[in-house]
Amino acid sequence: MPEQQFIVDAGGEGQRVDSWLSGQMQGSTRSAVQRLIQEGQVLLNGAPVQKNSRLRQGDALLVCVGEPKPLSLEPEEMMLDILFEDDDLLVVNKPKGMVVHPAPGHDTGTLVHALLFHCGASLSGINGVIRPGIVHRIDKDTSGLLMVAKNDFAHLGLAKQIQEHTFKREYEAVVYGNLGQEQGVLEYPIGRSPKDRKKMAVVLQNSRPARTEYQVIARYAGFTHVCCRLYTGRTHQIRVHMAHIGHPVAGDPLYGPKKVITSLKGQCLHAKTLGFVHPRSGEYLEFTSELPAYFTKFLTSLKGTIA
Repeated sequence: MPEQQFIVDAGGEGQRVDSWLSGQMQGSTRSAVQRLIQEGQVLLNGAPVQKNSRLRQGDALLVCVGEPKPLSLEPEEMMLDILFEDDDLLVVNKPKGMVVHPAPGHDTGTLVHALLFHCGASLSGINGVIRPGIVHRIDKDTSGLLMVAKNDFAHLGLAKQIQEHTFKREYEAVVYGNLGQEQGVLEYPIGRSPKDRKKMAVVLQNSRPARTEYQVIARYAGFTHVCCRLYTGRTHQIRVHMAHIGHPVAGDPLYGPKKVITSLKGQCLHAKTLGFVHPRSGEYLEFTSELPAYFTKFLTSLKGTIA
């Protein structure tokens, strides 16, 4: 098993293990380092470490990386709505109801299974066996655009843009209530809910900074159609932020009212726009996905109730 040892210098004093180590290990993202830590493959001064542990100058980190596991997932032929594809990446329009990668209860029929059929071995391996090519993800019942990397070079370049908040991600949503302002900035840290481990929440401890900007598109009786721009990519970020200010996403069974709008079959949230600099050519690219039928049908049902 290959081993790498790192000694923390003065610049690493006080930094989180995952953040500092990802900067030292060439070709590794922060999420990849966090996975190594979770798997017990990172030792701090000879003992297992937590990803958010703070470092001191002179600390010794030992990273033990095993050989890559052969991919055991079976490719599945499925229709993919691909907006762009080249040798480095592709942009795919994910339908509502499709799971991005395998998870308990979803071991077939995921976007990853479809990508394996479409791309074969041409997918980045940075996010591991279960998430080949996946640079970022959206929830099962959120529709819209996803970026997929075909190699590690493209994956690292795109991940860097996400980390530096230069990767454009705009969503449209219908939320409950009448937002008081035409636009706003939501900056609330997000972490695992201490009351329900299945949910995320705005919490001060064991959380990460999160920023969402919103702009009102249209107002209806009891609902507001908004555009949301992500500057960070926390789990359920838009859903958590909008619920936190009292305007949960319509149809959201996790963060919305107990009486769910069942006809929506999940939250009314669509990843509409992606903009990024191509990691190889340096060209800025931007793609937009039209609102899907479930979304436009719901808007049509609200048209006669303009506030």
